[in-house]
Amino acid sequence: MKIAVCVKQVPDTWAEKTLSAADSTLDRAAADGVLNELDEYAVEEALQVAEAHGGELTVVSMGPERAAETVRKALSMGADAGIHIVDDSLHGSDAIATSAVLAAALEGRGFDLIVFGSESTDARMSVIPAMVAERLGIAQLTFAQRVSLSGSDVTIERVTDYGFDTVTGSTPAVISVVEKINEPRYPSFKGIMAAKKKPVDTVTVADLGLEAATVGQAAAWSAVEDFAARPPKPAGTVVTDEGDGGSRIAAYLTEQKFI
Repeated sequence: MKIAVCVKQVPDTWAEKTLSAADSTLDRAAADGVLNELDEYAVEEALQVAEAHGGELTVVSMGPERAAETVRKALSMGADAGIHIVDDSLHGSDAIATSAVLAAALEGRGFDLIVFGSESTDARMSVIPAMVAERLGIAQLTFAQRVSLSGSDVTIERVTDYGFDTVTGSTPAVISVVEKINEPRYPSFKGIMAAKKKPVDTVTVADLGLEAATVGQAAAWSAVEDFAARPPKPAGTVVTDEGDGGSRIAAYLTEQKFI
C-alpha cells in the first residue's frame, strides 16, 4: 500500500502572530516554524496504517525552504520519503491554489491513501482535504476519529455534532483525522538520525505542470485590504477597600448595567 500524508509548517501556536506590512500576509519569519500540531495526528495514523497493512509512507509539504524542517520531523517519526514543493511564486496562495498544487504533486504517484490533519492552526479552514479529493476525483472521508481498512475498503467514524457517522469508501481515498484519533509518537534519536538520510524530492510549480500565474497572492480569491494593531487593553478600575469597597463595586456594576 502506498500512503501519503500532507503536512504544513505553521508559526508556533504560542507565538504572537503578525501580518507583514509589505503585503498584508502572515509574517511567517516573525515566529518559529513548527509542524502543524493537528498534522502530527495524521502522520501517526498513516504510520499505524502502514505498520498494520504494510506499505510505504511519503510526506508531502508545500512551503518555503525552511519547511524542509517539517518534512524531516515527519520522517523522523517514521515516514519513508518526502516531497517538498518549494517555489517563490507560492507565497500568499489561498486554499484553492494550495489544493491545486497538492493535487498536482499527488496525482499519478499511485497513492492508495492520502491522509490530512483536520485543519492547520494558522488558517483554521478544514477545506483542503475535500478540495484535493475533488481535484483528484477520489473518495473523501473527513473528520475521522477512527480508521479501519479491509481490502480496498476504508471505513471511518466521522465526528458529528451528535456523535459520529460510519462512512465507507474505496481506495484510492483522501481522509482527514481529528486529534482524538491517536497519540502521536515522539521521534527517537535513531529516527532523527535516520531521517537525515531519507530521500526528499524537491519540486517547483513548473515541475508540477502548473503556471506560476495561477498560484500565489495575485491569484488568490480573497485578500486583506487593510489591518491595524489591536488596541491595548484598558487598565480598568481599581477599587481600594476603605470600608466601603462592597458598595463601590456594586455602584460600578450598576453603572455598567451588569446588575
